[in-house]
Amino acid sequence: MSRLLYDLAAADESIRFSPFCWRIKLALAHKNLAFESIPWHFTEKDKIAFSGQGKVPVLVDADRVISDSQAIAEYLEITYPNEASLFGEPPARPLVSFIKTWTETVLHPALAHVVLADIHALLTPEDQTYFRQTREGYYKRRLEDFAVHRTEATAALNSTLKPLKTTLEKQPFLAGLAPNYADHIVFGALKWAVTVSSTPLLEANGVLERWMNAVEETYGLA
Repeated sequence: MSRLLYDLAAADESIRFSPFCWRIKLALAHKNLAFESIPWHFTEKDKIAFSGQGKVPVLVDADRVISDSQAIAEYLEITYPNEASLFGEPPARPLVSFIKTWTETVLHPALAHVVLADIHALLTPEDQTYFRQTREGYYKRRLEDFAVHRTEATAALNSTLKPLKTTLEKQPFLAGLAPNYADHIVFGALKWAVTVSSTPLLEANGVLERWMNAVEETYGLA
């Protein structure tokens, strides 16, 4: 059986935008593991029912089925120890954990307030209904309200990105001289946003754009 990764897609299935799926695509590339990407939509819960839950990423590796990006990353690290470590030396693990927490609690919300309305516009009609119901239920705001306040949200995002820019002005990758899972996590967040955004989010040829290009070039994705 080939290695399969179920990957969130827009109505145009060439658009893949899940930050969590991007983490795993980079992790697989880091481990030099080939895989087939399977497009998946929010409302296709039956398509991944075999995983025992309803979200992607889902990795099928021979007879193993693993869901949740962190669980998949841990699985890859343990199962393929002869390839480069995703997390670096043991003392670096807490730093990777901090990057994960910062990304999910600070960066993701800042990005979401800018691009939620844009995501809705890219989805299938069935997914649009699901997305509106779930996101408006979570944020207690209509998607149109996010579009109205996009300017303020973009300003807040730029403030959130300052420590990331400052760090990457001093070193090529978050992990140092080469990327690891810390870079994968933050890259996934920014790739999600720039893929779906209706307007440019990053300065052209700025430090973040150059870093993203360097990550993609490292893994042969450019």
